[in-house]
Amino acid sequence: MKFRSLMLAAVLVGGFVYLTTRPNGLPRIGGPSGPLWSGPSVTQSAGLGSDELNSIDIYKMASPSVAYITSTVYRQTWFYGPQAVKDLGSGFLINGEGQILTNYHVISGSQQVEVTLTDQSKYKATVLMRDRVNDLALIKIEPKKKLAYLSLGDSDRLQVGQKVLAIGNPFGFQGTLTTGVVSSLGREIQAEDNRKMEGMIQTDASINSGNSGGPLLDSQGNVIGINTAIYGPGGGSVGIGFALPINRAKLLLDDFHAGRKPARLGISTVYVAGDVAQALELPTTGGLLIQEVAGGSSAELAGLRGARRLVLIGNQEVGIGGDFITAIDGQKVTEIDAVTRALSKKHSGDTLNLTIFRQGRTMDVKVKLGEASEEVL
Repeated sequence: MKFRSLMLAAVLVGGFVYLTTRPNGLPRIGGPSGPLWSGPSVTQSAGLGSDELNSIDIYKMASPSVAYITSTVYRQTWFYGPQAVKDLGSGFLINGEGQILTNYHVISGSQQVEVTLTDQSKYKATVLMRDRVNDLALIKIEPKKKLAYLSLGDSDRLQVGQKVLAIGNPFGFQGTLTTGVVSSLGREIQAEDNRKMEGMIQTDASINSGNSGGPLLDSQGNVIGINTAIYGPGGGSVGIGFALPINRAKLLLDDFHAGRKPARLGISTVYVAGDVAQALELPTTGGLLIQEVAGGSSAELAGLRGARRLVLIGNQEVGIGGDFITAIDGQKVTEIDAVTRALSKKHSGDTLNLTIFRQGRTMDVKVKLGEASEEVL
């Protein structure tokens, strides 16, 4: 009996020592028996997924070509005289000659434009082209060395759901990457000066103030859009951003290099179909009802007519009595941005063939697209 008691005491003492002693011999002072945090058993970089690696590769490739743009406007004040007002934006190099694409509103009205690249080298920039209607501008720097530039992709082949990446300088934070997907295509938005911009790419990649003019890239690193606008209170991103399709910019670049101004039709329209079209005694298959024809535009010279009076349809005021475009170059009009898409394949001097419905009958109208000024719609 005495022997059993000694054995039991020995076991209890041994267990106490085992449970309260660390491997290095120091006693435990209480708390959990395991480590307070966990980590990889091998001290190496964590394994990255294919999508993460793709984002990393594109950022490393594209970020040196993204520019940080500061535009300066000098304004006269009553007490202090001329004061410099600076605006921030983004842009990206499109060739080795130092040409940079950005938004019109980034450099609008500026007396001085400065470009900072990712290596912090700074350049004074010259404005080569301004296109207010498409919110596009082309500027140029004189490179001190060989510069990396981005390839322009094909925005006509985009699909809703595909991955996109935005690089820019939101709120002055240079070289910021955000990722997302194409949320929708062919969106119509209203610019800051109340102009309508059609055919825009909608994305949920975060776009904030300062991203304007930066590239929207596909998973191959090609530019498929130019980040242009955000939708949200106070100019903050809420997952809805818009980009100008790069194919529209490519056509404008072609015109610039050929010494031509962008082709303009000079109309504003609203898409009408179905029951609404029937109520207005228009073809129910749908089309674009012309609201306004700009003075001196190609549309006015071709005899196109705008609205004669206004009516209220639901909560929207619509002009009626103008021409109703049902087809463009033989293709039926089924979308609100049909004119924009057609013009994206035209140069100034080309002919646009319109099928219109006017006063109960259908007719064809040929419009020769002229070299309109940047102020014409």
